Amino acid sequence: MKKVILLGLLMIGFIGLAQNDRGENRNRGNLEDLSPEQMATLQTKRMTLALDLNEAQQKQLQKINLDQATSRKEKMDEMKEKRESGEMTKPSSEERYAMQTSKMDKQIAHKAQMKQLLSKEQYEKWEKMDRRKGHHKSQREHRSKEHHRTKN
Repeated sequence: MKKVILLGLLMIGFIGLAQNDRGENRNRGNLEDLSPEQMATLQTKRMTLALDLNEAQQKQLQKINLDQATSRKEKMDEMKEKRESGEMTKPSSEERYAMQTSKMDKQIAHKAQMKQLLSKEQYEKWEKMDRRKGHHKSQREHRSKEHHRTKN
């Protein structure tokens, strides 16, 4: 009888730990609370350390990162507002296509800006970093989708 109770308590403990690990935004460290300027500065400093950027490159990259962070923050606020008001609906295939096209256009423009800003060696290193980041992002999205399927 004692073994059954002990086993039950252990199972409840493991389930509690597993649920805690799946919490949303657990790795974000409250980044959504940062202003676009703060996010851009952090991103610029990370890239400066990784790519050994000079002062002029840092200033240009700060502007690029600030534009992106501002755009991202506006989009996040817009989505949050829609979610809270209940206006959020599943996009049609036309809307999804338009969103994906817009997203890829922004990525192409960003890549062109980076190619112009960085030296050849820095650009190659940045591309490797960017590919890895994209790979990790796709893995996170996959795990998130799996979590939502099992949750529903």
